[in-house]
Amino acid sequence: MQYPITILKRVVQSEDIEEIKKLIAEEGHLGRSHISRVLCVEWNWKNSRGLYQDISCRDLLRRLERRGIITLPGLLTGHRKVGYKNKVSPHHNITESPLSGSVENLKTIHIEMIQEKAENEIYKSLIGNYHYLGYHQGSGEQLRYLVYGSNQLLGCIGFQGASYKVGCRDEYIGWNKSQREKNLSMVINNGRFLLLPWVCVKNLASYVLGKMMKRINEDMEKRYGHKIALVETYVESNRFRGTCYQAANWKKIGQTKGRGRNDRQKQYGKPVKDVYVYEPDKQFRSVLSAGCLQDFARFPEQ
Repeated sequence: MQYPITILKRVVQSEDIEEIKKLIAEEGHLGRSHISRVLCVEWNWKNSRGLYQDISCRDLLRRLERRGIITLPGLLTGHRKVGYKNKVSPHHNITESPLSGSVENLKTIHIEMIQEKAENEIYKSLIGNYHYLGYHQGSGEQLRYLVYGSNQLLGCIGFQGASYKVGCRDEYIGWNKSQREKNLSMVINNGRFLLLPWVCVKNLASYVLGKMMKRINEDMEKRYGHKIALVETYVESNRFRGTCYQAANWKKIGQTKGRGRNDRQKQYGKPVKDVYVYEPDKQFRSVLSAGCLQDFARFPEQ
């Protein structure tokens, strides 16, 4: 292995690998989370808000293991089963007031970025109780929002770290494996979007998406200290037509293959999804890659 290597925008030296191996040998029985927390402190690995990058560190360790560089200790708890949903409590302060008409007739629509724990609990409750996929704690850098209008809560929208490998998206960008690993943090995934069941307002979904895309880079830079070049989302083709994304100028670029990143044996038969992207940076290809597509054979496509 040639060092240094760059993973998740972090330069990893051979000395770092030796430190990780030593820590695994001596304290691996305490679990992977313990190892990542210790490494964050040792490396002083923090984000722009001064918080330790514990989630990113665990992701880095998993990627090192996939490359055959390290061997992580066994999990202290079992893998979550496919389709696992985090448990949430119902939120009792939501006004279930039917709302219809058109977006032009709504009063003061505003989108608030979640920053407090109480707001995040509302978001989790909404997604857990009203979104067909339920609530699942996403990975990577995250932005979450509550949508208000006409003096009531209308819905919510959330963004998280991008999928590691998706064939049509990677071909559309034109990056190779090393470029993807280095620059994946500049792609963000719209993992959840919900308008509450009693809110039936024409064009509201595309309006919210349009507003979000105008502010996403400013919010990302404010919270994580960097901008993004591309936004992705996945729409179940047998369930939705993606009309609101199309109306908000997102582009359909292909479909997934019905597999998750851990589904090497093609066991789970996940729904095929249409892949949509939005380009906040029209020079996204030059930002995310230097050019040609290379080997994507090591990991299964989603």
